[in-house]
Amino acid sequence: MNTNAFDNHSVDVKTINQKKNGIAMLFLLFAVLVLTVIDQWTKRLSALYLKEQPVVLIEGVFELTYLENRGAAFGLFKNQRIIFLFITIIVIAIIVFLYWKVPKNRRFLPMRIVGVGLLSGAVGNMIDRYFHGYVIDFFYFRLIDFPVFNVADIYVTVSTAALILLWLFYYKEEEFDVIFTKKARSISEEPEDNRYE
Repeated sequence: MNTNAFDNHSVDVKTINQKKNGIAMLFLLFAVLVLTVIDQWTKRLSALYLKEQPVVLIEGVFELTYLENRGAAFGLFKNQRIIFLFITIIVIAIIVFLYWKVPKNRRFLPMRIVGVGLLSGAVGNMIDRYFHGYVIDFFYFRLIDFPVFNVADIYVTVSTAALILLWLFYYKEEEFDVIFTKKARSISEEPEDNRYE
């Protein structure tokens, strides 16, 4: 057996995987930046234009109203800023780590998109807590008296729902397992057509 050919193949596979990881992380940074800018821009607009009076879009159903949320989601655990910042940093680190572990192929693209949404929501609300001490919320469904929320909350809610659907209906159990085991690397190195057929 030609050991040089084997070694060259191993080096090539490693180089390809490093490039894939680099591209995936650049995509993550760019997408999170764009989504976070949108979140912060909408919050800035609400602070400028909604403080004095809400804007009713559908009478008795839906309106834009300014609210300073000093708690967690839906106003829970008020005035625990340091704890929230600490927890958010841990959550962000976990999301980035898992994003790195997800195989870099088309089959796992939905999972990476979910990671972008979760990370963008966490970063968007963390920025508010760090700079203001509260999160700016402004979407309000008056019809059902739903807690006021913002764009970052939408990112997190939609991504969480998508993650549950992917878990239940899209991925097989062994596919989810690779994210939490060393098998993730070997699967990402296989020809894409042979994975999970």
